[in-house]
Amino acid sequence: MPLKTSININGKKVALSNLHKVFYQEKQFTKEQVIDYYIRMAPALLPHLANRPLTLKRYPNGVAEPFFYQKNCPASRPAWVNTAPIWSESNKKTIDFCLVNDLASLVWAANLASLELHTSLSLADDPDTPTMLVFDLDPGLPAGIRECAQVSLLLLEYFESKKLIPFIKTSGSKGLQVYVPLNTPVSYDQTKEFAKHVAQYLEQQQPQLIVANMRKALRQGKVLIDWSQNDSHKTTVCVYSLRAKNTPAVSAPVTWNEIKAVVQNNNGRCLHFTAEQALDRVNQHGDLFAPLLTLQQKLPSLGNH
Repeated sequence: MPLKTSININGKKVALSNLHKVFYQEKQFTKEQVIDYYIRMAPALLPHLANRPLTLKRYPNGVAEPFFYQKNCPASRPAWVNTAPIWSESNKKTIDFCLVNDLASLVWAANLASLELHTSLSLADDPDTPTMLVFDLDPGLPAGIRECAQVSLLLLEYFESKKLIPFIKTSGSKGLQVYVPLNTPVSYDQTKEFAKHVAQYLEQQQPQLIVANMRKALRQGKVLIDWSQNDSHKTTVCVYSLRAKNTPAVSAPVTWNEIKAVVQNNNGRCLHFTAEQALDRVNQHGDLFAPLLTLQQKLPSLGNH
């Protein structure tokens, strides 16, 4: 393929460049393969990106080289890439976020070397209302994915006791992420306070395994339940996004039975999914995160456990 080319997607011309550039050295995985992955994953991925303010994490020279976050949608974007003006309290200005609502916009973002796609927990038309609650489980060595799996099962037990259904995915890095779909009126103040409350409660139950305080010095051998992601100015990596690791790993949904098997068999390696494996899983299981888009659940009141 030439250094520069373009493709037509539903009548929209998308410019492509440097397709042979290697983005993942270890696997010689190229920019063309990144774009191909996102095209093939689009049916499952796009509903989770739709109408969510998107932060692009760009790696212009691959995962081994410097990256940068881009919140303001590039001025050079095609006219058909939608944007959402969102007031940023921390920056004291309005930021025009990209919205990736269709395949052409997704391919355009991938061509910008946006290996990782980080979304808001709320929709662009209601930026102060999160549609979900999230817990990022981050292990401190020598703790690893098995310990994260143990902690996630404690979260599962907690939410089932509240008659809520949580879902889980790999971070695509070293941890796991537990999501509770809400899709009902709630504020970030409420979700953040609730998430902190749950994390601190579980820390009290299992202090040798869990830490709820962000200080890295406290994390050794334990799993941080990071509740702080429940914030209007924070983003989490979108389900099915690639991650900028040595290999093209994906943040992939898993089942609770798979998590239980990790704990029973002490084998966290089975929770690492490459781009091809993630695509195979969607073909096999469908979109395990589909309920996050529609399932309506109410945040419990802070009170008795």
